[in-house]
Amino acid sequence: MKEILIKINKLNEEIQRLKPVDLGLRKSLQERLRVEWTYNSNAIEGNTLTFGETAFFLREGLTSEGRPLKDYLEVRNHAEAIDGLQDIVARKRNLTEGLIKELHAVLLKGVEATEALGMGGQRIQKPVTPGQYKKRPNHVLTLSGKIHHYADPLHVRDEMERLLDWYHQAKEIHPVERGAIFHHRFVAIHPFDDGNGRMARILMNLILMQERYPPCIIQMRHRRRYLESLEKTDVTGKTEVFVAFVAQEMLSTLETILNIMRGGDVGLPAIGKAMDATGREQQILEVMRQGTFPIGQIHALLPQIKRPTLKSDLQRLVRLKKIQNRGVGKGVVYFI
Repeated sequence: MKEILIKINKLNEEIQRLKPVDLGLRKSLQERLRVEWTYNSNAIEGNTLTFGETAFFLREGLTSEGRPLKDYLEVRNHAEAIDGLQDIVARKRNLTEGLIKELHAVLLKGVEATEALGMGGQRIQKPVTPGQYKKRPNHVLTLSGKIHHYADPLHVRDEMERLLDWYHQAKEIHPVERGAIFHHRFVAIHPFDDGNGRMARILMNLILMQERYPPCIIQMRHRRRYLESLEKTDVTGKTEVFVAFVAQEMLSTLETILNIMRGGDVGLPAIGKAMDATGREQQILEVMRQGTFPIGQIHALLPQIKRPTLKSDLQRLVRLKKIQNRGVGKGVVYFI
């Protein structure tokens, strides 16, 4: 663990040294991280929007037919919460219960109810109160098939005060470790009716950002390992497994940022940017690293590439075995 944290420090120092002076590039990098973070965090919680749909909605404000309005609401709110973090860091605001409730109100703005399992396993609509602690008990069915109960509503305030006391006294702990432990303890309390997982990741990243680290983006493709490490920490009471998982995700995020900064390419190009075949290939592969997409979604994310050209590029990348495809006709999807 010590070696991983040393490597994290070195990569972060290099990022600080290479921070782009050009305002446009810096803004583009922030946009890329905003899309990555929003897509992955929401997808972990069951949001059905693809990476391409998330990016296109945040950039253009346009929705895709057949997707739930709630999914777009979650994307909008999550992106606004990220923007709020930038202001919190700039103003050097302390992490308090009031600030946490303020962020939660942004995250669940416009959400009146969430789907939950009621008595007997039936699906019910549970009321949501953005910015307020829960008034009803909540629990979850874990990956191992066991029911895990969170803190009783009567104990939430005391538990949150205890968590914040620990956080303010744990300044000697490395920011990645402190953020990961805070994340686990927050989820164990589950203080709100909904949005607790997304809030845990937002608060973990606020802790990192306050210490001049980039946000740690937990990838949707690692969802099972993520939940398993949380559950193992619940069972054993030892945080090492979850801290190690977060540290590995942090390394991955830092390496992605460095690759972008060294190449000067954020992977979400401005509309109208001309590219040759090599440039188009790089952009397509960057998109494909995010998941599985039909050509329509790839084109929505890369609208500067004409669709016939995009189709030809995809077929060439399949022949070169850089990507794969499956399906027939309009059902064809592409992936790495």
